[in-house]
Order: sequence, then C-alpha cells, then structure tokens
Amino acid sequence: MAFPDSVDTPLPRVLPRGPHGLAREVVQASQRARMLDAMAEAVAEKGYGAVSVADVIARAGVSRKTFYEHFRDKLDCFLAAYEVGVEVLLETVRRAGDGARDPLAVTRARIRAYLQTLAAEPAFARTFLIEVSAAGPAAIERRRAVHRQFAALARELVESVAGAPELPDELYLAAVGATSEVVSAWVVEGRTEQLPELEDVLFHLQVSLLSGPRAAPGTPRA
Repeated sequence: MAFPDSVDTPLPRVLPRGPHGLAREVVQASQRARMLDAMAEAVAEKGYGAVSVADVIARAGVSRKTFYEHFRDKLDCFLAAYEVGVEVLLETVRRAGDGARDPLAVTRARIRAYLQTLAAEPAFARTFLIEVSAAGPAAIERRRAVHRQFAALARELVESVAGAPELPDELYLAAVGATSEVVSAWVVEGRTEQLPELEDVLFHLQVSLLSGPRAAPGTPRA
C-alpha cells in the first residue's frame, strides 16, 4: 500500500541522490513511508516470521541507522505499517456512500470500497488479514481493536434506520469476524484480485443485522 505521508504535499518515494534541497522533515517523512511500504511488501512475500530488518532497509533504500531512528525494532515497524494501512482502509470505507440516504445503498458502497481497496493492495491485504496473527500478542490485540472499530461503524449505520432493532455488540463483532474469515480465505488461496466478487455475499451478511437475531426453530418464545 502506498502509505500516506505526514506532510500536505506528495513526497518522492525515492529521494534524489546528492544535494537535493529538501527539508529534513520531508526527507524523514519519505523515508518512513518507504519503510512502511517495504515492511508490508516483505511480510506479504516472506511471512512475518521470516522478515528481518535487513529485508526492510534493502527494499526501502535506507540505512540501518535510519531504520532505528524511526522504529524500535521489526515489530514496531510492522505495527506502524498495520496502523497506517488500517486508518486508510477505515477512512475509505467510512466515506463510501457519502450523500446516499438509503442505508442499504451505503452498506453496499462500503462493502465495495472495502473489497476493492484490498484487491488493489494485495501486500496490505495479506498483512492486514493473515500475517498480523503471526506478529505476536500486541498485533493480535490491535487486530481485535480494529474489529471493534469496524463493528462500531456497522452499528452506527444500523442504528440510523428508524425502528432498527437494538442488537448486542457480539452480533456486530460476529459479522465483522465472519467477513474477515471469508475474505481471508480468498487471500490465502491467492484470489485477492477477485475479492470484489464477494460483494453480494458480504452484503447479505451485513443486511441480516437489520432483522436482528431470530429464534431457532423449536425454541420456546418468552
């Protein structure tokens, strides 16, 4: 994923050699962005456990000293890449469907944005969905927090519908988890570019929230 930079103007991914007249903060922001990109790409290719700091700095074209000026270690860099990528994905999903009044249209637009973003960024898709589980407790806890953020986004949309049922948090988390499981399976199978084909499946899953939980056949009613 081409991670956003921390300044308002676009930054060169590869800095010019020799005197370039760029401000120090511009150089640092460009270096950091390249290292985040490099981490996501290396992890997608080799798996988190096999990636080293040397892999990242070689891909990013920076020195080891520069790496440690930005990050404590490999995990710190990985979590930073994950964090920035998640922010981009969440904001993209949140903005999808802006201006639409029909919650169903917004739901479909958000699902489409989610799938298209992952399909367009296969390295981030693998990092976001698969390799985060291999990065240890801190990464797994961050993934849980991200799932809660997506669940809160779904709740906000459902509760915008007049007369919508009051649903437990666990139901929203279950929908997010089911979505992640379905999409992850396609990523593992090498079908990342085909993810947009899951739009109808995920739409059905999300819309089912609007009806609320139903009693199983044969369950006595209170």
